[in-house]
Amino acid sequence: MLALTACQTGEEKPTGLMTEFIRHPEYVRILDNRPEFTWIIPDEAIAQTAYQIEVASSLERISKGDADVWESGKIPGNRSTEVEFNGTDLKENADYYWRVRIWNNLNNPTAYSSIQHFITGSFKGYATTGNHFQSTLNKPFQWLRKSEDHWFFDFGKAGFGTLELNLKPKQKDTIIIHLGEKLAGDYQIDRNPPGSVRYQKTELIIRPQQTSYQVQFSPNERNTAPGAVQLPDSFGVVMPFRYCEIENCPDELYPINIFQILFSYTFDDEVSYFSSSDTLLNQIWELCKYSIKATSFAGLYIDGDRERIPYEGDAYINQLGHYCTDREYSMARLTNEYFMQHPTWPTEWLLHTVPMFYKDYLYTGNIESITHYYDLLKTKTLSFLAREDGLISVNSEKLTTEAMQKLGFSNPDARLRDLVDWPPGQKDTGWQLATPEGERDGYDMVDVNTVVNSFYYWNLQLMAEIAGLLDHQKDMVFFRELALKVKKSINETLIDHVRGIYTDGEGSSHASLHSNMLPLAVGLVPDKYRDSVTEFIKSRGMACSVYGAQYLMEGLYNAGEADYAKSLLTATHDRSWWNMIKSGSTITMEAWDMKYKPNSDWNHAWGAVPANIIPRYLWGIKPTKPGFAEVRIQPQLGDLTFSEIKFPTIRGPIEAKYKLTSNSSGEYKIKIPANMVANFVLPGEENTITLKAGWNSIEIPLD
Repeated sequence: MLALTACQTGEEKPTGLMTEFIRHPEYVRILDNRPEFTWIIPDEAIAQTAYQIEVASSLERISKGDADVWESGKIPGNRSTEVEFNGTDLKENADYYWRVRIWNNLNNPTAYSSIQHFITGSFKGYATTGNHFQSTLNKPFQWLRKSEDHWFFDFGKAGFGTLELNLKPKQKDTIIIHLGEKLAGDYQIDRNPPGSVRYQKTELIIRPQQTSYQVQFSPNERNTAPGAVQLPDSFGVVMPFRYCEIENCPDELYPINIFQILFSYTFDDEVSYFSSSDTLLNQIWELCKYSIKATSFAGLYIDGDRERIPYEGDAYINQLGHYCTDREYSMARLTNEYFMQHPTWPTEWLLHTVPMFYKDYLYTGNIESITHYYDLLKTKTLSFLAREDGLISVNSEKLTTEAMQKLGFSNPDARLRDLVDWPPGQKDTGWQLATPEGERDGYDMVDVNTVVNSFYYWNLQLMAEIAGLLDHQKDMVFFRELALKVKKSINETLIDHVRGIYTDGEGSSHASLHSNMLPLAVGLVPDKYRDSVTEFIKSRGMACSVYGAQYLMEGLYNAGEADYAKSLLTATHDRSWWNMIKSGSTITMEAWDMKYKPNSDWNHAWGAVPANIIPRYLWGIKPTKPGFAEVRIQPQLGDLTFSEIKFPTIRGPIEAKYKLTSNSSGEYKIKIPANMVANFVLPGEENTITLKAGWNSIEIPLD
């Protein structure tokens, strides 16, 4: 007797519904009058051959199959992401309900998906749908009664929020509450923490008839200033804290009496996972994954708690980490579009704008944002500054007040300044809070800067691809030819041909880690100089900031230096992610150590580089076509004897396992979502294997 699959019996159905690439559209307002729908094809379907979408104006109607707003009928094709609404005009501020079914590889229909509810908002002009926040109540991880009326609580991890107390007081009194991120000793919160590490003391009046209290904090003058991202009114004032001490409280306090209330952008902890034979690497992954979640409380990618301002360089690293740890895309787009009218002063930060928009398109498959902002994105490449040889400098006379305004700057005195890395050394700025050398590896800050022009080259490449996608053929040719000219000029002008390495810029004889890791990361290095550039980079160690580590890691993995890259990921000196853990932080820090940036905070997602490097480079999982229609998997696992990963994509999770089966072979097991083309690159080779939907087993001989 022939056994029927789940799809053949109609039991399986599409899952993972998204409206405007948002998982829970019922909590926000959809601002697009033609929203896009996305779903995950059930594994048993193998492939989608057709789909049918129903949209109704009420739950009752759609439950009965009365699709009064849109009944698509059976539409042939495998498209399962970003399918645009094509029904009766949607009304503003109205409720709608939708569901979908598909036809599998045998052309048999599945059951309908669960019903998703969405609510429209205003359709006036172009707008990206807003944020959905969540709050989490955490009980203490550890607690101690220090004396009769003095209690200590450890919630295990820091986060942004407030404190809730449930008491049964016998009389009116005032208790003293201390909250902070850092300890000064055993069970003692640091009352005077360094830099921007947070501590606050507050007094709470206890009233006999009141049993529940939520602690109110005093706002920080800097991170609640007009330039900072303002939080929803429902949050109140929040601060990051892990520890709590309560004094003058003789009542019994237990975990059921006290809660840490944490706020974040909606986050699903279950959709990503990483584990390996290296326990330190596992801890670093968990630190960085949690950092992406914990720092999302503002609804935009901000720089940490000191300023709560978005910066493009921070946001790019945050964006990549978010894509690798959760199946959510709205926050990235909102942040990207925020920068179009709120750019920041570093040259390199502005040159992260096009990469951020490009990654949004690559990971979602949606072209609306790059289409709407296309002309401004062209300007943000800074191509208008090009000299005859294609290279740029922000000291050019072409960077006028009018040009700055076209870039989005409203202040007529605003000007771009090269950053290279942060903080700078005292020799560059005289800034007394900076360490003498800073994080620039002694960079020679000349006008025509190798780091800036490497970012510029990368922008030109991406802009050529975007122009081609949007059928702007003249622009595509312009940016492609300019990219080739810039590459030629960099490799003629900015290389020390005797040493075979890049100098810091035009006229400079100094070579730094940064002036070599950036060309390697963006694909500028000619084959004849690849070894010399790589060896120079390896001679410099971690001579960059936690931000610079993004491009150091990318360059090393691009050069096949997986073992050395992993040694930096798992290093235990004071310029390492392990040092952040050892210091006591549960969120990545702004700097490797307080001594490298004395005003640092303990909650900076730009330090969470491994959140994207481990999935994208160590495991080598990257989309090669928009919306993960095609993926390339090229592991560089080094000396790991086993590893497992779950990588979220808009089409569903990629799951992969590796184990060393003997001294001469290893085995990969990789699960590919339906409706995705996956190419597996054999380790150490360029040969690829095309994987099928579902689980694939690959035996690899080892050298």
